[in-house]
Amino acid sequence: MTPFALFRPCGGPAAGVRRLAIFGLFVLAAAASGPRAGAAQASSARLSPHSPPVVPGEHWTYVRDPDALSAYGWDPATLRVLSDFVRDSANTTGLVVVDRGRVVFTFGDIEELSYVASVRKSILAILYGPWVENGTIDLDATLADLGMDDVGGLLPIERRATVHHLITARSGVYHPASNGGDNLADAPPRGSQEPGTYMLYNNWDFNAAGAVFEQLTGRNIYDELEARLALPLQFEDWDRSAQRKSGDLTRSRNPAYHMWLSTRDMARIGLLMLYDGRWGDTQIISPEWARRLHSVVTPLEEMNPPRRRDGYFGYGYMWWVWDGPRATGPFEGAYTARGAWGQWITVLPAVDLVVAHKTKSAYRRTTSWESWQRMLELILEARGIEVDAWPWR
Repeated sequence: MTPFALFRPCGGPAAGVRRLAIFGLFVLAAAASGPRAGAAQASSARLSPHSPPVVPGEHWTYVRDPDALSAYGWDPATLRVLSDFVRDSANTTGLVVVDRGRVVFTFGDIEELSYVASVRKSILAILYGPWVENGTIDLDATLADLGMDDVGGLLPIERRATVHHLITARSGVYHPASNGGDNLADAPPRGSQEPGTYMLYNNWDFNAAGAVFEQLTGRNIYDELEARLALPLQFEDWDRSAQRKSGDLTRSRNPAYHMWLSTRDMARIGLLMLYDGRWGDTQIISPEWARRLHSVVTPLEEMNPPRRRDGYFGYGYMWWVWDGPRATGPFEGAYTARGAWGQWITVLPAVDLVVAHKTKSAYRRTTSWESWQRMLELILEARGIEVDAWPWR
């Protein structure tokens, strides 16, 4: 096993970004399909644990051959264990592991478009950046300033919530959302919390944040997603026509801006975040905004409902952030987008890893937290990274 310290980035986050780390490997169960014809393949003669990072172009570079994987610092035998575990013990429909810009492991159909659930919120947070920094979106603007209301009306105290409160889940607005899948059932009484003082994961905040984005920028979220991310990052499977909003507008006038993406395109979003918003020679979002998104706004000890305080996640700007005493080793500075059924974009900057995971919701089954955790354990073991204590143990 390689000591964790050898993988720790030097010079702080910016240095880690300059190294632009992701891996490449392609290890599938026998029935799994290979990458699309024409995808670049890495040569074992040119790879080592110190190979420089790359940015994928039209296609990812894959490291597939066992000798190439070994030269790159990965254990093929442990990757086979990972493949067996995912096949036998999870409901995964797509998994991509990236190291230094190269794909080192895939499982399932990584090209299929499917619903990413609440991962949409973390993506919207990325889209906010340029518009905040050019002054189009004022994070201090209140709902009253923006003329925002909802079915049945908002309370005066709720109308004092700001855009910043919406994108950090601290609005204090406990109006029903147009869609479920949040912690509204655990909310305090309406009007009982001053905006900004109490974090609660409530879809009303996130849907309202989408409405604010479109109101202030004059841009449809999906058009912005295409222009800001899909085209510059060269998504391989993007389909603008697959994107659509939904929700019960008799409950709330703000629909949910659901998204349909492929696993390998989700990995590009994670890589952009790892690189502090830079993609090759282009700064897609500023490094300051990229880092702000995964900074801790609500620390672990202030998470709500209180049962969340027994875990290891705090909350940033619509990204979940490892926080507290368990955020050590490869999980120091780590963060993830996550959605129902088993959707994750997980970024581990301390070891330059990105993991994208999908479970197709149409199958009506989910990949459990325990399965996701075991995948991370096997991925780090395959990379030779020793972990003194797992956050979930």
